[in-house]
Amino acid sequence: MSDNTQSDQHELTAEELAAIEEKYDEGAATRAVSPSVGLVLRAIALLFATYHYLTAGFALPADHWHMGWHLSGLFILTYALFPIVKSRSLFAMKVSSLRVGNIPLYDLVFMALGVASALYVGFAWRGIPMLGIEEQTFRMGNPNHYDVVFGVIIILLVLDIARRTLGWVLPSIICVFISYALLGPYFPGLLQHPGVNFKTFVSSMYFPQEGIFGVTLWVVSTIVFHFVLFGVIAQRTGLGQLFIDNATILAGRYTGGPAKVSVVSSAFFGTISGSSVANTVSTGALTIPNMKRLGYPGHFAGGVEAASSAGGQITPPIMGAAAFIMAEFLEVPYTTIVVAAIFPALLHYVGVFTVVHLMARKLDLKGLTKEQLPKLAAVWRDGWANIVPLIGLLVVLFSGYTPFMSAFCGISLAIVAGMSRLKEPRTLIYSAAFITFVLWKFTGGGFDLTMTAILCAGAAIATLNPQERIRIPEMSAAMELGVKYALAVGAASAAVGIVVGVINTTGIGFRIGFMVTQGAGNMATDLYGLFSLGGAFELFAVEDLQLFISLVFIAIACILMGAGIPTTALYIMLVSVAQPALAQLGVPPIASHMFVLYYGVVSEITPPVCTSAYAAAAIANSNPFRTGISAFSLGLGKVVAPMAFVYAPVLLFVSSTGFDLWEFTYTAASCIAGVVALSTAVVGYWLAPMGTVWRIVIAFAGLIFVAPSLTADLIALIIASPVIASQLLARRKAAASA
Repeated sequence: MSDNTQSDQHELTAEELAAIEEKYDEGAATRAVSPSVGLVLRAIALLFATYHYLTAGFALPADHWHMGWHLSGLFILTYALFPIVKSRSLFAMKVSSLRVGNIPLYDLVFMALGVASALYVGFAWRGIPMLGIEEQTFRMGNPNHYDVVFGVIIILLVLDIARRTLGWVLPSIICVFISYALLGPYFPGLLQHPGVNFKTFVSSMYFPQEGIFGVTLWVVSTIVFHFVLFGVIAQRTGLGQLFIDNATILAGRYTGGPAKVSVVSSAFFGTISGSSVANTVSTGALTIPNMKRLGYPGHFAGGVEAASSAGGQITPPIMGAAAFIMAEFLEVPYTTIVVAAIFPALLHYVGVFTVVHLMARKLDLKGLTKEQLPKLAAVWRDGWANIVPLIGLLVVLFSGYTPFMSAFCGISLAIVAGMSRLKEPRTLIYSAAFITFVLWKFTGGGFDLTMTAILCAGAAIATLNPQERIRIPEMSAAMELGVKYALAVGAASAAVGIVVGVINTTGIGFRIGFMVTQGAGNMATDLYGLFSLGGAFELFAVEDLQLFISLVFIAIACILMGAGIPTTALYIMLVSVAQPALAQLGVPPIASHMFVLYYGVVSEITPPVCTSAYAAAAIANSNPFRTGISAFSLGLGKVVAPMAFVYAPVLLFVSSTGFDLWEFTYTAASCIAGVVALSTAVVGYWLAPMGTVWRIVIAFAGLIFVAPSLTADLIALIIASPVIASQLLARRKAAASA
């Protein structure tokens, strides 16, 4: 059956789009609650958002208190909104004496235990003499019975909220890590270790610096949540629509216009959204129906949107949560990660754009007519003020201030742009409050004169926004949605902290890393004979083969483990293995971290579990598996890019190996040529239709192009030459016959 039947051309309503996002986004589907309980939960969500917003701008409390409050909010909202198992009956509204507003009593008990265990660390930090609890410093490694009881409770409940929001895969893997820590003597060979005492294990997982209260929860509670909130508010105030309109103006008129609009708008939208599914639904609602009207098959239209949207987590300046955690792991400023991600993100979008263009040529699809395009003057006349918050955020971020201060300024300017209007003097309270804050920071030395002038000017200019202002209920709904988006990533960050704790306690990362490099080394030695032509000529050294095989092992692990695990959790687990393994082979730290991050994101568009593709398939009314295959083939640029920057760290700009402009230019051109060649093989068209044999040949040439060396490029050119010649001849024949 065709993906392009007349019946599926209707426009999806906002309710239908919300239902699609709930079905495929991590932790978006929630149980129905009574109106009174709904009001209480809304108040808690707004309090949660307001707390994080204000502490980002004014001052963060001590880490153990800050993460405790964040975790308390996660426990309350997760146990209130997510049933014990995902079944239609448990999502529905029920009235019972064993329920409060449809929340079962056992969930209320779990909620109370979760809050108590999250806040106990703060209350007992300085000791509680009346209960015989010493100061926390004296209890490290030797917890008392209160520590053990609350520690066991929080470990179990953190695993449970991760299961409720994300499914069974992540908690199951974490349970394997816990078993490894406690049952070390029973593991075979190199994996064997003395084992960790139960009380010591609980202490390590519970107390700050490691485990649940470790770096992952700190980053999410201190930085990631604020950027999620900024993205939701900025989209609500009109920045998302401004991106889509400008993408349509830029790319809509060209061959296969709507598909190129999808690529460009997803790249723009990815700068403010780290969620692939949210990106897919937001931009795909417009671009997918337009692509289908133009003549693209439904599965291809969905694949274009999914592949483009998956790039959101790797698109600067606001990347996914894993990028912020990477900055903490590498102990570098977040801006360093942003700069390093520029070319790899560009390579991904070049690949998607090339496939879209060639498919449009192959199907002879035209662009949008002049009448169908938005008018540039009208778009910017109405929406110019919505860009002010993003500019303010980026200026603060790249001026050396903390990421949470830049997010605070971005959110504040988004509120001003959305709610303050010069024509309505009473609404100027929002801009006046932010200007007062900026001046207060200036007098205390927090902002210099230039930054103060920029932010005050931004707040004043944003009040001139010609669009209709957003009311308090609408802004509250946007903040509530931001909190809802943060529940799954918060649960994942707390749970995966256990993995980090186990890795630090047992050294399993180095053990597995050693096993990977040893296995790759043995295979490399066996394969060396095939490439050395009996010792007369060495095509690849053993070390080169060992590195390549290690990279393939880690890439496969990333893609396989990515089935059902959020990118952030996957990155944390696998980088602990990849970093020691690749460091032994001489790969710079930032390159190995980026390698794992990129393959973690690739798993989002790799069948059989590819949530972004499934969401796009629901909008396109196409076969989900075929849509996933299309998304994966469209994302080949992201598949080969990590290999390139491991072999040529210069592509990341900020590698410890240094930056050389000529080396960068040559290597970048070689990688782009490789991605274009692979894209040509995917579509089976360049200047003319291409047969199966030529597609295989050009794909092989593309893979060799990505290897950053002159020898590899010459070999790739030799391999590609017959294909190029045949395409030129075919085009000449077609022109002559025409």
